[in-house]
Amino acid sequence: MTGLITPQMMGVAMFGAVFLLLMFGFPVAFTLVGTAVGFAFIGSLFGLFDFRLLSALPLRLTGLMENDLLQAVPLFLYLGVILQRTTLAADLLEGLSALFGQRAGGLGIATLIVAVLLAPTTGAVGATVLTIGLLALPSMLKARYDRRLAAGIVCAAGTLGTILPPSIVLILLGGAMQGATIEAQLARGAVVTQPLTVEDIYLGAVGPVGVLLVLYLTYIAWTAWRTPQRCPPLEWRDGRAKPSFKRLVVTLFTPMLLIAAMLALIVSGLAYTVEAAACGAIAATLYTWLRGELNAQRLAETVRLVAKLTAMVFMLLIGASTFTLVFRGFEGDLLVARILGNVPGGTSGAVAAVMAATFVLGFFLDALEIIFLVVPIAMPPLLFLGADPVWLAVLTAINLQTAFLLPPFGFALFFLRGVAPPELRTTEIYRGVVPFIAIGLVVLTLVWLLPGIVTALPRRVDASDATSPTVTPGNWPPIPPPPDSAPDSPDAEPP
Repeated sequence: MTGLITPQMMGVAMFGAVFLLLMFGFPVAFTLVGTAVGFAFIGSLFGLFDFRLLSALPLRLTGLMENDLLQAVPLFLYLGVILQRTTLAADLLEGLSALFGQRAGGLGIATLIVAVLLAPTTGAVGATVLTIGLLALPSMLKARYDRRLAAGIVCAAGTLGTILPPSIVLILLGGAMQGATIEAQLARGAVVTQPLTVEDIYLGAVGPVGVLLVLYLTYIAWTAWRTPQRCPPLEWRDGRAKPSFKRLVVTLFTPMLLIAAMLALIVSGLAYTVEAAACGAIAATLYTWLRGELNAQRLAETVRLVAKLTAMVFMLLIGASTFTLVFRGFEGDLLVARILGNVPGGTSGAVAAVMAATFVLGFFLDALEIIFLVVPIAMPPLLFLGADPVWLAVLTAINLQTAFLLPPFGFALFFLRGVAPPELRTTEIYRGVVPFIAIGLVVLTLVWLLPGIVTALPRRVDASDATSPTVTPGNWPPIPPPPDSAPDSPDAEPP
């Protein structure tokens, strides 16, 4: 029996068991932990797994908790909760509607801009879709917007948190890619002198995000020009008065300045990510307190919610770390490296295969779950083959952002269905997101064909510190054969 079952077969079975259990609705974090421990126990009985390998788990989890980058997560979550649980988000929409709402399509453009400001701090697609859906969808439907267009705008706006700096998703993706990059460099026998940073990923995302937002806004403006009846101007009536210029400055530009300042601090290097997040959280607290919207009770509720969200994120990290450790104990990482090394098309084919698998996972899992599950396993082999880490990270983020819109399983669609009024049919939601899916695929194709959109800005900023040429899909290095044995430190954590 033992001779018929190999350790790598057990690793493949682990993945099958995880997805089977997820279909029954079990929580992702506990599914990962339970599956890993269960298969470790079974493997040890058959002599296929050294159960003592689990003794490395406490050190891995301690390394996660000590990671400076991950310490920014609760601070960004706090900022996002403050924006959602006060009237800041509603005031933003009201102020932007006053600026753009007098023209056809103006309310849709205002909704998209509000999402640009709110999405990066929420940390999950569902939270943004729910917030934007509750704030903007009733206003658009009341303004007699085409229901398909309104649904498409809300869903597309809700997924922007996946790719917009200083997104929590990009922070966690940066942490995971940092560890994968170090592991790949060690496997290639290179000396790790300049590890990947989240600032590199932020800079790399600027170009694709700019293209995506321009195309989104262009589509809404084109719709307003061709068929203005689908997105008519906002009428200020029902006793409502237009906000004054002073109110616009206070309610509109203050939150915009806050988020822009945080991003500028991080990208410029004047502050670490955790320090910039702390400054933003303190500034948001003082701002809402001065406006009289933050009392002791609301602050306590906010802290409790942030604690729950933080616990969820780190429980996912613990589950993914446990799963990855056991998967590597079954030599699953060597199997993945061997498979990707033999994919037709070399490195480009291997990247395409991983992106296709990630796209499918976007039907069933949230962005954070995919990052913790896929990146530690699939990305080190791709980086070992020569893929640029910044390009790969941004390509993954755009891939996920598009997958969350795809009917019938897209996460954004399910969450909007939960807050949409009954008269908005599910088929209208599906049809409304089609143009935005097409735009996402266009941007994904541009990033694939023109990697300079991603790599140009980080390369320019880091030019003085660069120690090796940037590898792009058009200039892959010779592909070495996959390693026959695990690297010296396969479980090394990012410093």
